[in-house]
Amino acid sequence: MLRLADRDTTRLLQAGDPDPVEWINSAGRSAIFLTCEHAGRAVPAALGDLGIAPEEMDRHIAYDVGAEGVARGISQHLDAALVLQRYSRLVIDCNRPFAAADCIVAQSDGTVVPANADVSDRDRRGRYVEIHQPLHEAIAVALDQRQAAGKALFLVSVHSFTPMMRATGVVRNFELGLLYNRDARFAEQLAEFFRLSNPDITVRLNEPYHVDDLSDYTIPMHGERRGIPHVLLEVRNDLINDARGQQEWADRLAGPLRFAAEALEGTIDGR
Repeated sequence: MLRLADRDTTRLLQAGDPDPVEWINSAGRSAIFLTCEHAGRAVPAALGDLGIAPEEMDRHIAYDVGAEGVARGISQHLDAALVLQRYSRLVIDCNRPFAAADCIVAQSDGTVVPANADVSDRDRRGRYVEIHQPLHEAIAVALDQRQAAGKALFLVSVHSFTPMMRATGVVRNFELGLLYNRDARFAEQLAEFFRLSNPDITVRLNEPYHVDDLSDYTIPMHGERRGIPHVLLEVRNDLINDARGQQEWADRLAGPLRFAAEALEGTIDGR
């Protein structure tokens, strides 16, 4: 993990700004460990409104619409630990490596973010140290503890995607994407179980995009490097933009996730 300046030397987060990390059911007994990197829409007071209209903070560019509610529902169903990230992805994207150009975006799906124009190296590092790094340190410590206990472990990163990109007009006409890079075990097993119980829902592997080392952080860092079976869930956000939809999708996903994990538990060491 990238090591930068001591947090005490930075001055981004102030009294009254929320902590970047929120734990839900941290002692959950499930082998499934949940993350939600784009759960929040908070902006540090020092950055004001980022220079954008308030309604932009309701769009997918600011956070993964509905993902937090789905993640919380799955956590409750499975008795699974869940870690949430409270700041908007427009402040810093906590599922991008520090070197990625879109770790801090100057423009997202047609919306210019003035506060992110010409961000200095010092400010970029400050956002990373104070927001990005605490999340991934918390995940690393929790996974270390679970692995040390010698129990099966599965990493599930919960996200959502927009049905249409405003800037390009690209349409995504499916409901669920299951993403991975080098290790397809969990995604493929999950797709099989999900389709059995949800035959009318379209599930696609590695759409609307696929995981890689440049555009993702959680799966490469915490899943692939540890050899933990993993999957990144992408639910279409118009299906989960209210509490009812979030609960329905948590209900749909919880059982297949549990069955997929149980099916893999005897084969983790023999890929």
